[in-house]
Amino acid sequence: MSSLLDLVGNTPLVELKRINPNPKVKIFGKLEGNNPGGSVKDRAAYSMIQGALERGEIKSGMKLIEATSGNTGIALAMIARLFDLEIELIMPQSSTKERVLTMEAYGAKVILAENMEISRDLAEEKAAGGEYYMLNQFANPDNWKAHYRTTGPEIYKDTDQKVTHFVSSMGTTGTIMGVSRYLKEQNESIQIVGCQPTDGASIPGIRKWPVEYLPKIFERERVDRVIEVTQENAVNMTRKLAREEAVFAGMSSGGSTWAAIELAKELDEGVIVCIICDRGDRYLSSDLFG
Repeated sequence: MSSLLDLVGNTPLVELKRINPNPKVKIFGKLEGNNPGGSVKDRAAYSMIQGALERGEIKSGMKLIEATSGNTGIALAMIARLFDLEIELIMPQSSTKERVLTMEAYGAKVILAENMEISRDLAEEKAAGGEYYMLNQFANPDNWKAHYRTTGPEIYKDTDQKVTHFVSSMGTTGTIMGVSRYLKEQNESIQIVGCQPTDGASIPGIRKWPVEYLPKIFERERVDRVIEVTQENAVNMTRKLAREEAVFAGMSSGGSTWAAIELAKELDEGVIVCIICDRGDRYLSSDLFG
């Protein structure tokens, strides 16, 4: 018998053949929407809560608090419920209705703030009062360690050790930091490619942070290359994924896939893995698929 937590990770790789412009290169999407909470953030959420409990940092009567753009909040709400922990989540008011309702369905309290930076400031302010424990996904090494222990090894094994390029959107940067560490230990020639939005682009899950909000877990030297993605390219590729590959995902997945395809155009050969970080059903109230 498996518990829900046993289902976190071990997500499938699917080859993206129809949209691949280069027959000499293979492109695989890692379907993180297959996690029980529907996104790659299940891995980090489980790791952060488990780590805090094991270290005794969460005391009786304390509530968890976290700022989130959506997927981390859903994952934390789900896993907090399994550990009988109360949680309060602060997120931008632009977040889709599906995300807010999903968190509330798990029993979380949701507060909407003006934007992500203000959400982070408010979470830190509340945590400073002592009533709350903030997991702080932006500075918590348990975030990237989840991907070092699970996502990286899965990619290396499932490509028969043939992966040459790894492409990931960058938000908290936990995924790319953990996978980079693992893959580079196996083969230093594997290229780690991050995606950021172009100036003025709004792509949920991909951020170009102001210096004062740059995640503390981010180490620039662990990323070989950064590809900037426009909002239009991310949206169009998300729609193309659904209509041509039957992969139903969110906009950040469209961004990472667009970057993977641009990368494939440059290569003579290779095996590219990109992160399909969540499912598209939590964006249906937006105009993403309109």
